[in-house]
Amino acid sequence: MSFEDDTIVEQHACYYLTLNTVECIDIFVRPVFKRIIVESLNHFIEKKGLIVYSWCLMTNHLHLMAQAKPGYSLSLLANEFKKFTTKIILEDIDAEPEVRRNWIMQKFEEASASLKFLDKFQVWQTRINPVYIDLQDTDMINEQLEFIHNNPVRDRIVAEPEDYLHSSARDYIGIKGLVKKRNRTL
Repeated sequence: MSFEDDTIVEQHACYYLTLNTVECIDIFVRPVFKRIIVESLNHFIEKKGLIVYSWCLMTNHLHLMAQAKPGYSLSLLANEFKKFTTKIILEDIDAEPEVRRNWIMQKFEEASASLKFLDKFQVWQTRINPVYIDLQDTDMINEQLEFIHNNPVRDRIVAEPEDYLHSSARDYIGIKGLVKKRNRTL
C-alpha cells in the first residue's frame, strides 16, 4: 500500500520516508553536519518516541524506515525533526568556508521566501514522500532495507553497504552502528 501524496494516514504505522534538503544542497558532506543528523536521530529515538528500523544519510537527503511509538505522531515527529536539525545546522554553519556558507545561506533563505514561511531559512524540503511499510510483509521490509542500504553503493561511494558509516547496514551484519535502531528481517 503506497500513498502518492505526502500524507501519513496511519500515524503509528511504519513508513519509508525521504527527507531532502532544499534544492538538493549537499550539506551533509562535512562531518559536523553528519554528526548533527546522527545525534538528532538518537535524541528522537530516546526522547521523542521515534522508532527507526533503517536509515541512510546521503549528501543531500536522509532515508528512514520508521514509525512512531504509541502516543506520538510520525507526521509531527518528522516535522519536529526537520525544525530541530535546521536550528542546529544554522548554528553550526560557520564550519563551512565563507564562500560556500554564503551560497548555502542564500539558498536556504530563498527557499523559505518562495514557500512564504515565517522562518528566515529553510533547510529541508516540505515533502517527506511517505511509503507505507507493512511490518508483516517480510518481502516488503527486505526490499526497503536493501534499497536504503544500497544507496551509497548505487552512488559509488562504497563497494558494500556495510562499508558506509552513516547507515544502518552495519547493524544488520552485527557491527554496532551510529544510530540506536531496531532490527527487522533481512
